[in-house]
Amino acid sequence: MSLILIIEQILNGVQFGVMLFLMASGLTLIFGVMGLINLAHGSLYMVGAFAAAGVAASSGSFLLALMAAMAAAAMAGVIMEMIVIRRLYDRDHLEQVLATFALILVFSEGTRFVFGSFPLFLDVPGVLSGPITLPGGIQYPLYRLVLIAVGLSVALGLGLFISKTRVGIQIRAGENDREMIAALGVDIAKLYTLVFALGAALAGLAGALVGAIQSVQIGMGEPILILAFVVIVIGGIGSIRGALIGSLLVGLTDTLGGIFLPELFKFFVAPDVAQTVGSALASMAIYVLMACVLIWRPTGLFGARA
Repeated sequence: MSLILIIEQILNGVQFGVMLFLMASGLTLIFGVMGLINLAHGSLYMVGAFAAAGVAASSGSFLLALMAAMAAAAMAGVIMEMIVIRRLYDRDHLEQVLATFALILVFSEGTRFVFGSFPLFLDVPGVLSGPITLPGGIQYPLYRLVLIAVGLSVALGLGLFISKTRVGIQIRAGENDREMIAALGVDIAKLYTLVFALGAALAGLAGALVGAIQSVQIGMGEPILILAFVVIVIGGIGSIRGALIGSLLVGLTDTLGGIFLPELFKFFVAPDVAQTVGSALASMAIYVLMACVLIWRPTGLFGARA
C-alpha cells in the first residue's frame, strides 16, 4: 500500500473526526451541564442539513446555507428545550431516553412532511470544488481540507469561549454545582437554554457541512449520534478537549480500520474472506477502543475522576 494512500486515509479520518466533534461537543455540553441524555441531538444535525439544502437550492449561496442551518437547528433546539426538555431535567434517565426518542420520530415525520421522502443534494461551492496538490504531490479534495480547518477552528473558538468568557465560566460552574451558581444569582433556565441552543447550532453546522459530500435524507442523524455518544464516553462527559481527542481517535480508527484490516488479513486467508472478516472487525474497532479506554479510565480520557 502506497504512502500517498495512507496519508489520504489519515486526512479522511481527521476530516471525519472533526465533523464528529461538532456533534459530540454540543452533546457533551448538554450531558455534562444538564445531566440530560438527548437522543434527539442527531435530529438537529438532520434539521441543519435540510435547512442548508433548501436555502442553497433557493439562493445559490453556500455561506447563506450554513448560516440558515445553524439558525434553524438552534431555533429547533430552543423550542425543543422550552417545550419538552425543560420538563425532563429532574426525571430519571429512562424517561429522558423515552421522551427524546419520541422527539426523533416527531422530527423525522415533520421533516418528511416539509421536504418529502426523497433525498436532497447540497452541492460543494465552486470555489471549493476539485482537488488541491499537497506536499509530496498528493491530490486531495479542497473541500475536505476546508472541513478540517473549519472543525479545528470551531474547536479552538469553543475552547476559548468555555475557558475565557463569563458565560463559559458559568457553564463550567453549572457542570460542577448547579445549585451553588443558582444561589449566586445565575438564571439557570436561561443558561440551560443557551447551552442547548449552542449545541444544536453546532449539530446543524455539522449536518450542513457533511450534507455537501453525502445525500441529505431522513434519519441521517441517527448513525452519527451513536458515534457521538462513543466519542463523549471516550473523551469524558463534559470535556470539550475530550470531545476533540475522542472524535479524532474514533475518526482515525474507523477510517484506517476499514482500509488496513482487510489488507492485513490477506496475509493469512483468501482475499474474499479477508475482506469480509476485516470489514466486520473494522466496524467493531471503535467499540473495542471505547472498551479499552473505559477499562483503563472509567470516566474517559479527560473526565473528572470519581
